[in-house]
Amino acid sequence: MSGRERPASQRRAALTGRCVPGALLLSALCGWSGAVWAQTDEIQVYDAGITAPGKWNLTWHNNFTPSGRTEPAFPGGIVPDHALNGVPEWAYGVTAWFEAGLYLPIYTLTRDGELLFDGAKLRALFVVPDARGRALFYGINFELSHNTPHWDPSRFAGEIRGIVGVHLGHFDLILNPIVDTDFNGLGNLEFVPAVRAAWNSGGKLALALEEYADFGPLKHFKPSDEQSHTLFAVIDYGGSSHGLEFGVGRGLTPASGRWVLKLMLMQDL
Repeated sequence: MSGRERPASQRRAALTGRCVPGALLLSALCGWSGAVWAQTDEIQVYDAGITAPGKWNLTWHNNFTPSGRTEPAFPGGIVPDHALNGVPEWAYGVTAWFEAGLYLPIYTLTRDGELLFDGAKLRALFVVPDARGRALFYGINFELSHNTPHWDPSRFAGEIRGIVGVHLGHFDLILNPIVDTDFNGLGNLEFVPAVRAAWNSGGKLALALEEYADFGPLKHFKPSDEQSHTLFAVIDYGGSSHGLEFGVGRGLTPASGRWVLKLMLMQDL
């Protein structure tokens, strides 16, 4: 699959999650303390790769906050501390340049063991064909989400994500300039970019650094200490048709979570 992460209002909440086998695996891998990061169902940088025309792909996202805020970001919201967020992402290759996606169900497994339904998303991804074989590649992604009140105060939210990157031998550099909206006016659009620098072994293994940020509204960025910046060390094995991605994230600012884990499992169907 391509790369992803999540709309702004959810990033403002706090990382939580759910999916029982994934939750057990991620919980076993962590025992760190930390502040809260952003609530999200996926943490991924899009690389303009898409599912082959006429095929289905499943990417299972799970993101865990080992230790975070013990209070919700808004009344009635999810408590981030020791919670897991996740979602199966169903994708269908329509053409060589268009992929349609559905995120369902978005879920959270809370620190109290309660399994919650958080919502669903639709996605339309347009890319230059055969992005993996090009030195320069690009695309654009559109998302529309329907949220439950405990996941996001806004019933509907959206994302516009640009994709631009270069393949330089064994190295990749990818930028996702992302704008999120709660459909409450152009002045309230939020800038939440993501970037990835990766080394590919030439086989199935890749190592990468990824950074996810939330600068705040485009009309007036937040002060630097209120912005979210999280750096991930990531390992990929296999590929989008059959593979996995695991990452450990560390917050770089007071507004970022201290530690975050992510796990993605990918398989063509």
